[in-house]
Amino acid sequence: MLTDEGYLLAAGKVLEYAFYDSRGSSGPVIVLLHEGLGCCAMWKDFPRQLAGACNLPVLSYSRAGYGRSEAAGLPWPVSYMHDEALLTLPALLEAAGMTEVILAGHSDGASIASIYAGSPVCANIRGLVLMAPHFFVEDISLKSIVAARKHYQQGDLRKGLERYHGINTDEAFGGWNGAWLNPDFRDWNITNYLKTIKVPVLGLQGADDEYGTIAQLEAMKRHCTASVEAHVLENCGHSPHRDQPEKSLEVIANFIAHL
Repeated sequence: MLTDEGYLLAAGKVLEYAFYDSRGSSGPVIVLLHEGLGCCAMWKDFPRQLAGACNLPVLSYSRAGYGRSEAAGLPWPVSYMHDEALLTLPALLEAAGMTEVILAGHSDGASIASIYAGSPVCANIRGLVLMAPHFFVEDISLKSIVAARKHYQQGDLRKGLERYHGINTDEAFGGWNGAWLNPDFRDWNITNYLKTIKVPVLGLQGADDEYGTIAQLEAMKRHCTASVEAHVLENCGHSPHRDQPEKSLEVIANFIAHL
C-alpha cells in the first residue's frame, strides 16, 4: 500500500515517489515520467490536479540521479532512456504494485514511456500520454541543450535546479546534458518502438517548443499503428502542463475518459 510519499527499490536504486489518491478509485494509476531536468517536486501541483481531473490516482517518481533519489553515477550512457524504460520502469511498477497503468511522460519521460510501451517488457498498460516527446534528435534540440549548458555554467540555472535536486544537482544536469551532447547521440532514434505500441496514444506539443518541432508529432502519427490523437497548443513552449495547464488537463482528461 503506497503512502503519500516515500521510497521504492527498483533495479538496485532507491527512488523517491509521490502518490496522489483519488478517493478510492479502482481504475488504472496514471504514472508520471518527468523531463530531463525534472523530479517529483518539479511537477508541483500538476499531479494533484491531474488526479482530480481524471478521478484516478497518480504516481510520480524521480529517476536515479534526480531529486531525492539515489545517485546513478556519471557519465550517463547514450542508452540511458532505454535502460530506464526496459529495466528500471518495469521494476518500479512491480515494486509499487501497479497492476494497470496509464503512462504520462514529458520530454525524456515521454520517450521512456514510448520505449516501454513498444517493447516486449510492456505489461498492464491502458494508454500513453506523451507531452513534448522526442523520437529522434533535431538540431533545435541540440541548440537548446547547448544553450542550457551555458546557462548552467554562467547563469542561474544551477541555483534554480539545486532547490529540487540538492546533492544530485550536478549529476542531474551533467548526466542529461552530457548524454544528449555526446556525438554518438546524434543517431539516437526510437521510432521503431512506435510501430509496436498496442494502446491508444495522445501527443501534446507546444507550438513554441524550444526543444523540438511538430515533426515529432508527425512521426508519432506516421509510425504508430495504434490509435493516435495529437494536439499542438498555441502560446506554449516545451512544457504543456506548465505553459497551458488548463488546456492540457482538459485534453488529457478527455483522452483518458475515452480509453
